Amino acid sequence: MFGLSHLFYPWGLILQGIALVHFVRRRPDGYWFYVIFFGSFIGASVYIVAEVLPDLGLLRGVFQGLGRSSRIKIVETQILDNPSAANYEELGELYKDQKQFAKAREAFTNAIAARSDSAYTFYYRAQASLGLEEYAAAIPDLELVVASDPKFDYYRAAGLLADAYARTGQLDRAAQTYVDVAQFSTTTETLYNYAYFLKLQGRREESREWAEKLLAKKRTLPRYMQRYERPWFRKGKTLLKELAAA
Repeated sequence: MFGLSHLFYPWGLILQGIALVHFVRRRPDGYWFYVIFFGSFIGASVYIVAEVLPDLGLLRGVFQGLGRSSRIKIVETQILDNPSAANYEELGELYKDQKQFAKAREAFTNAIAARSDSAYTFYYRAQASLGLEEYAAAIPDLELVVASDPKFDYYRAAGLLADAYARTGQLDRAAQTYVDVAQFSTTTETLYNYAYFLKLQGRREESREWAEKLLAKKRTLPRYMQRYERPWFRKGKTLLKELAAA
């Protein structure tokens, strides 16, 4: 055993460090902490194979981000000569993907000024406002989109509108909007937002039921989707803890 420990040193500590940093940032299931901490070299190795390596696929977004930065400069230059709605829309989408929501909203506003017949442009501007947590600003755009098509983006637009109503204190309007959304949309985003809305209404048992539906959905998703949807599952767990404490 001493010989094996000597062979693993200092690699066991290095792997444990890498595994713990990833654990803190990505927040997978809690039992992994004990696997890493008490399992030493072997535990950290198991964690890295099971959790870190699959997450490398998410790094594609980093490389895509580099490409978007270059494309942003190109489109900004094109706009100087051709300030068309299409160019502003593309610029807005690029900024939105980069999470530069203020610049994205400005670009979509310019696109709407040039052409206001596209529901998608209003929808994307609303998403930029939501990214800035300016829910009241997003409501008029989302209302326009939902009025044009209640099923827009598979009910996601209506779900975002209902959530914006709830977060601005318009609970009655949120409840009315959620009637169809909660019936037809089963995305993790919708499940969490509806559970949160029920909590705001003081309907704690129902809120707990929907939060549990959210966490149950994790078991039906493939591994790569579980990783992608992890932030919503984390929010669901936090909501359940808040409901239990109350």
